[in-house]
Amino acid sequence: MEKIAITGLGVISPSGIDKRVFWSNVKAGRSAVEKIERFDASLYPSRIAGHVKELEAYSNVSSRLLKKIDLFSHMALVASEMCLEDAKINLAEENLKRVGIFMGNALGGWLYAETELRDMYIEGREGVSPFMASAWFPAAPQGQISINYGIKGFSKTIVADRASSLMAIGYAARTIIRDKCDFILAGGMEAPVTPYALLCCNTSGVLTKNNDNPHHAYRPFDKNRDGLAIAEGAGVLTLEPQARVIKRKAHVYANIIGYASTTDGVNRIEPASDAKQLARAIRLALEDAGLQPKDIDYICADGAGTVAGDITETKAIKQVFTSHVKNIPVTAPKSIYGNMLGASGVLDVITTVLAMEHSFIPPTINLDTPDPECDLDYCANKGKSKDIKNAMIINRGRGGINCVMVLQKP
Repeated sequence: MEKIAITGLGVISPSGIDKRVFWSNVKAGRSAVEKIERFDASLYPSRIAGHVKELEAYSNVSSRLLKKIDLFSHMALVASEMCLEDAKINLAEENLKRVGIFMGNALGGWLYAETELRDMYIEGREGVSPFMASAWFPAAPQGQISINYGIKGFSKTIVADRASSLMAIGYAARTIIRDKCDFILAGGMEAPVTPYALLCCNTSGVLTKNNDNPHHAYRPFDKNRDGLAIAEGAGVLTLEPQARVIKRKAHVYANIIGYASTTDGVNRIEPASDAKQLARAIRLALEDAGLQPKDIDYICADGAGTVAGDITETKAIKQVFTSHVKNIPVTAPKSIYGNMLGASGVLDVITTVLAMEHSFIPPTINLDTPDPECDLDYCANKGKSKDIKNAMIINRGRGGINCVMVLQKP
């Protein structure tokens, strides 16, 4: 795969808004998962989450527009602005017909939808905002970014459960290689901390019920894990081809050098127990990157925090990396701030890019009693210094969706 550069980062997360604050909290392993208090969640089996705070302090979005959009679009707009500033891109100097927007999410904008549907049943059709139809659907953030900047290039929104944003980034990189865009804003967003979205996530059966210990509830690869803790947030990257990077003399955080996706095709929810298709996706991504298993220095894991998810992910990594696996740290930094579902992938990319920049592997927190079947180096509760030249990111969605991306330090 031709190298595609990541030149700008925008991050909105429970662990901080702004890449420096985010990295400081992730590096230290400070949990951002807490009790939900925005609404009465007392009757939900799982009632903890990672919350974004102080978004308004970083936002230039007008109060007029805020009345027309959901939180997930608001976060996407703020992250996009931060990303463009970080990349030092002036859109006034660009051909906006050659700029793309590739975003991913799993749920859409449910806070706006829930509120308007409530009003409809109370007040009738007159009580529903005319913006209801355009505020909730998954492509709304892509549309709002396009409108805000006048971007008119080839763009896509990807919905693939928890693999959504990593798939969007992979699709964006290949779109640049095909010369359909000069550069692309790629990433994802999710706002699942709402009454109905939380209900849907609870019925999925993958959420932790350790409500009395929110900071210690999300425990990937731990014997006592009982599921993931959801989180809200957004992340956006600027992706550029090498020729443009050289011309702009742009700072490059990392290069995307490999990507692959496969599906298990076994169950509509659970991953395949043999992990063969995830292993195949890992091999295909390595092949696309032109690397061997021994070349990978770090793996940012999906870290579902479920028995089936953690065991099959460990199994797939072992199938591919064989004897080299003992030399590769495999961590799940999302255990710190929560699982952002469709936005998980872009946060994993941002975390990995910052890990490369600072030569430090972020920890997997709350890993106190390792599962005997999960026996890799997960950097339990404490990160460690390591030079990272090549890194791999794994994301998985329900129904056996497997996505793998390889990054290289410039």
